[in-house]
Amino acid sequence: MPVLPARDVIGYRLVNSKFPPIDLFDDVADPDEFAALHALQSLTNPRLQNEVGDLALLPLEQIPFGIRGCSYAVAPFTHINPEGSRFSDGSFGVLYLADTLETAITEVKHHQQAYWQRVPELRYERFVFRGLRGTFREVSIGDALTLPSDHLVYAPDHYTASQPFGADVRRTLNGLRYHSVRRPGAHCWALMTPRHVTDIIQTTHLEMIWNGTITQVNHLRVTQP
Repeated sequence: MPVLPARDVIGYRLVNSKFPPIDLFDDVADPDEFAALHALQSLTNPRLQNEVGDLALLPLEQIPFGIRGCSYAVAPFTHINPEGSRFSDGSFGVLYLADTLETAITEVKHHQQAYWQRVPELRYERFVFRGLRGTFREVSIGDALTLPSDHLVYAPDHYTASQPFGADVRRTLNGLRYHSVRRPGAHCWALMTPRHVTDIIQTTHLEMIWNGTITQVNHLRVTQP
């Protein structure tokens, strides 16, 4: 698999609004400041562990302290999904970004729908998300767009091939650019480290309306950077 030349790119992501930004990551400029502030707050804030997540999963030198939205870049690596994702078996985090906000919406809509269909008593609900725009340096990123869209790593309903593939990538590269499985013709990134994220901000609020299926996606508010 070829490695992409280094360049700055922009990607998009949705996060559930029930998860607020983690102030501690955004309040400091370097690992030493973070370590001191974390130790101090640990004495008085019993919720701190839940807020910052498991720091053992992410070396401090990989955290891009000082950027806008540092907590958005770090959260996927300290609050991992134990059920895993396309390129993780649940033992490590991945920052997923899409080429456009529409691609990010399509990806999240699919996964939300698959999850809530397993809750038969849910008749109506409204889910609110932050729309994020992130800039990162495409450094040591493998180009899985060179793999055909019917390759096993793109299987729509299981991750049998893609999770071991992602683990192999994580050992040698910073991430992947790959075909969007849910929006043909689009692409996404799976970043195995937040180290090269240089900016990540909220640009919009969205809601997804559930009525046995996701029937509507609304833009609630646009925030200018």
